Amino acid sequence: MCAIGLLVAPAAADAEKKKADDPPKPYCARYKCIALTFDDGPWPYTPELLDTLKKYKAKASFFLLGRKVVNRPELTQRIVQEGHEVGNHTWNHPDLTKLSDDEVMEEMTSTSDAIEQAIGERPTMMRPPNGATDARVGRLMAELALPQILWTGSTLDWQARDTKVIAQRTLKLAKRNAVILLHDIVPQTVKAMPIVLKTLEKQGYHFVTVTTLLEERALEGGEVYPARSK
Repeated sequence: MCAIGLLVAPAAADAEKKKADDPPKPYCARYKCIALTFDDGPWPYTPELLDTLKKYKAKASFFLLGRKVVNRPELTQRIVQEGHEVGNHTWNHPDLTKLSDDEVMEEMTSTSDAIEQAIGERPTMMRPPNGATDARVGRLMAELALPQILWTGSTLDWQARDTKVIAQRTLKLAKRNAVILLHDIVPQTVKAMPIVLKTLEKQGYHFVTVTTLLEERALEGGEVYPARSK
């Protein structure tokens, strides 16, 4: 019995050592993550949204319009200071597929310049307005080293304009590693967030930025994420 015990003990010790040496699993491999994303701000409703996110210790991603950033640099700073991330959503929210190359580049660079002036660094991702993109836009975003962030589901909150409907749609779209499209320019969306966050928190969700959702995966400039189903 003693001999067997002596043989088993080193094996157990080796297993424990191997387990200790294994790198920790990425955050969203350990927890049920979801990314809430908000477009078209910053706007007068954004502070209320930030207050709600802080209450629930939730992080989010904001895709900002350059023309609004220049009018609200302090609010842009607050978004970042409170642990959220910001992306480029163009200057004027045009359909990029209908612009010339020069016009696309102006929309993007002017917005990145505005964000950099506000927070001291340039955004590392973008979202094409209305999700309108094609191979040419992708090539131009590759030149700017900006991945294109889309979504797994849209609440269409800008059409609904109804707090209860927006909350129901958001909850229906929730799934592990989802990227949900919302707008902080819609007051009913902001009003819906407390019930959304409270409900999803009870379901075990962790609210993270798109970057956290990606973990160690580095997107190429122009790459579309989440990939569109064919």
